Amino acid sequence: MAGNSKLVIYAAMAGNGLIAATKFAAAAYTGSSAMFSEAIHSLVDTGNQGLLLYGMKRAARPADATHPYGYGREIYFWAFIVAILIFSIGGGISIYEGIHKLDHPEPISSPLINYIVLGLAILFESGSTFVAYREFKKSKGERRYIEALRASKDPALFTVLLEDFAALIGLVIALVGIALAQVLNMPALDGMTSIAIGVVLIGTAIFLCYESKALLIGESAAPEMVEGIRAIITRMPEITATHAVLTQHLAPQEILANISVDFRDDLNAGAVERTVGSLRQQIQQAYPDITRVFIEAVAIEKVAS
Repeated sequence: MAGNSKLVIYAAMAGNGLIAATKFAAAAYTGSSAMFSEAIHSLVDTGNQGLLLYGMKRAARPADATHPYGYGREIYFWAFIVAILIFSIGGGISIYEGIHKLDHPEPISSPLINYIVLGLAILFESGSTFVAYREFKKSKGERRYIEALRASKDPALFTVLLEDFAALIGLVIALVGIALAQVLNMPALDGMTSIAIGVVLIGTAIFLCYESKALLIGESAAPEMVEGIRAIITRMPEITATHAVLTQHLAPQEILANISVDFRDDLNAGAVERTVGSLRQQIQQAYPDITRVFIEAVAIEKVAS
C-alpha cells in the first residue's frame, strides 16, 4: 500500500506543479484575485505532497535503540503539518486576497485566459483525483466514503484525495465566480470567490487536522480486526479467558497488539510457550499488518483485584 500511496502523491505533485505555474501566469496577466487564490492553492498542494513524500521516507527508517518500535508515526506528524499549511497559507492567503479585492475591486482583464487555464486545470486535477480515488476505493471495502475516510490509517492517501477534491471544488467556484463577475460587471464577485475558495481550504484543513491528530496520538486497529483476534483466541483450547486485546497503529501498515489471556492451570511452561507461539503465528497470518504481538498471562484473580 505504501507504493500505491507514493504513486498517488507523485501523480498529484506533477499535476499541481504544472497547474500552479500556469495559474500564477494567468493571475499576473489578468489580475484575477480568484485565479491568484487558485495558484496559491496549487502551490501549497505541491509543497504538501513533497512533505508527505519526505514523511514517508522518514517513517520507513528501521527501529533502533531510541525508537524500538520504529519511526512509522512520523508520517502522521507530517500529515498534521500539511493540514496546518493548508489552513494557514492556502486558506489564509485566499481569504486575505479576497478581502483586499473587495476593498479595491478592479475588472478582470482578458477573462478568456482564465477560462482556458481553469478548464485545463479541471482536466488535469480530475486525472489526479481519479488516481487517488481509485487507490482509496481499493481500501474502502463496504464502508461509506465518509466512514472510510475517518477509518483510514494512511494519511498520505486520504490527504491527497481530500486535497484533490478541494482543488476541484475550488476550480469550479473560481470558474463560476469569474464568469459572474464578468457577466454582471461586478468585480467584487471575484474577491468573494477568493474568500469562498479560502473557506473550502480551511474546512478541508480542519478535517485533516482532526484525523491526523487522532493518528498521531495513537488509534486502535479496526474493530473487526480486534474481534477477529478475539475469535482466534477463543478457538484455542489452551486458553480459558481473554482479558484484553489492545491494539495501536504504529504506522499505516504496522500494528502493535498487546493481549492478556488466562491459560489453563494444568499447562506446563513448555505448553504455554507453544501456545503463545501458535497464537502469535495465527494472528499474524490472519492480519499481516500486525507486526508486533505481545501476549501476557494474567490470572482471573489478578484481574479481579
